[in-house]
Amino acid sequence: IEVSPEDQFKTAFTTPWATFAYSRMPFGLTNAGTTFQRAMDLAFKVMMGK
Repeated sequence: IEVSPEDQFKTAFTTPWATFAYSRMPFGLTNAGTTFQRAMDLAFKVMMGK
Protein backbone atom coordinates (compact mmCIF):
# COMPACT_ATOMS: atom_id res chain seq x y z
CA ILE A 1 0.00 0.00 0.00
CA GLU A 2 1.56 3.25 -1.13
CA VAL A 3 2.10 6.19 1.21
CA SER A 4 1.00 9.49 -0.32
CA PRO A 5 4.02 11.62 -1.31
CA GLU A 6 2.81 14.47 0.91
CA ASP A 7 2.70 12.09 3.92
CA GLN A 8 6.03 10.30 3.41
CA PHE A 9 7.86 12.73 5.71
CA LYS A 10 5.72 11.38 8.57
CA THR A 11 7.37 7.96 8.16
CA ALA A 12 10.93 9.31 8.11
CA PHE A 13 13.66 7.94 10.35
CA THR A 14 17.37 8.65 10.65
CA THR A 15 20.27 6.22 10.83
CA PRO A 16 23.98 6.98 11.19
CA TRP A 17 24.24 6.75 7.38
CA ALA A 18 21.19 8.63 6.07
CA THR A 19 17.58 9.70 6.56
CA PHE A 20 14.93 7.46 5.03
CA ALA A 21 11.17 7.69 4.46
CA TYR A 22 8.81 4.92 3.43
CA SER A 23 7.13 5.13 0.03
CA ARG A 24 5.07 2.02 0.84
CA MET A 25 3.51 1.18 4.18
CA PRO A 26 5.65 -1.10 6.36
CA PHE A 27 3.30 -3.65 7.88
CA GLY A 28 4.95 -3.38 11.30
CA LEU A 29 3.03 -0.17 11.94
CA THR A 30 0.16 -0.21 14.41
CA ASN A 31 -2.70 0.55 12.01
CA ALA A 32 -1.34 -1.48 9.11
CA GLY A 33 -3.81 -4.30 9.76
CA THR A 34 -6.73 -1.90 9.64
CA THR A 35 -5.45 -0.26 6.47
CA PHE A 36 -4.83 -3.64 4.83
CA GLN A 37 -8.35 -4.83 5.75
CA ARG A 38 -9.88 -1.64 4.35
CA ALA A 39 -7.94 -2.16 1.09
CA MET A 40 -9.08 -5.80 0.85
CA ASP A 41 -12.70 -4.85 1.60
CA LEU A 42 -12.55 -2.30 -1.20
CA ALA A 43 -10.87 -4.74 -3.61
CA PHE A 44 -13.40 -7.53 -2.96
CA LYS A 45 -16.48 -5.34 -2.46
CA VAL A 46 -18.22 -6.74 -5.55
CA MET A 47 -17.68 -10.36 -4.49
CA MET A 48 -18.88 -9.73 -0.93
CA GLY A 49 -22.23 -8.40 -2.14
CA LYS A 50 -21.94 -5.00 -0.49
